[in-house]
Amino acid sequence: MSAPEDHAERPAAPGPAAEREPEPGLAFDRHLVLEQLGGWRGMVDATLPTIAFIVANSLDGLRTGIWAALGAAVLVFLLRLVRRETVQQAISGLFAVGIAVAIAAFTGQARDFYVPGIIRNAGLAVVLLGSVALRRPLVGVIAEFLAPSHLGSMAAHRHSLPGMRGRVDRARSVLSPGVRDPETGRAKPDPEPELHWREDPRLLRAYGWLTVLWGGVFLVRAAVQGYLYLGSENSNATDLGVVSLLLGLPVTAVEVVVTLWVVSRLHRHRVENAAPPAGA
Repeated sequence: MSAPEDHAERPAAPGPAAEREPEPGLAFDRHLVLEQLGGWRGMVDATLPTIAFIVANSLDGLRTGIWAALGAAVLVFLLRLVRRETVQQAISGLFAVGIAVAIAAFTGQARDFYVPGIIRNAGLAVVLLGSVALRRPLVGVIAEFLAPSHLGSMAAHRHSLPGMRGRVDRARSVLSPGVRDPETGRAKPDPEPELHWREDPRLLRAYGWLTVLWGGVFLVRAAVQGYLYLGSENSNATDLGVVSLLLGLPVTAVEVVVTLWVVSRLHRHRVENAAPPAGA
């Protein structure tokens, strides 16, 4: 009489369906990706030297504006050091401010403080829009590098750049916690891509429009700033500075929100399309 009871308590052997159960797909974490780009605070820090220059230059002239901009950039750098935060972005900002104030000091024109920004905006517009024409939209390249979809081939370590490898590895460990071999502790090799993101029409089209959006904004910035630059000779160029700020952080914030939202939906699209049908 005990045999049937033992048989009832015996756990069922796993069937083929259980063995083929797919691993969870890669989740796209917008907050983590934003952190890799420097975060909202990094964007604010980048505008502080310009704000300091505009205020000080309008109140007490070019020399004061130059020292105020340099002081703000150095302060941002020191604060990041004290808080033991990454200083890569602060060093880049300090270098950019140094070039801007050097040009303005050499020419004696406040408007020349904005020359590097105008050139940068024009150059980025050309690169971004050119990448769309070459069917390699730059937003897609960056998005697949920072947070590769589970079918993308951009996640491989051979694509990592100096200074970015640690960030990408940390992002990968959070976005996909099962990427390390439990026995060796080493990262598992990336799976062979079933379909590269540039061969997915929906991804290519969406990344293309996002790249046009960013390139168009950079082009508008360069055009508006260039127009105001030409009309601000021998002035404090306050209007140029204010417009640069208005076309800077607020517009960039909107672009970042839109881009992260679209990319997160694209990742879900790829995961849903790649998931095997239920009961397969």
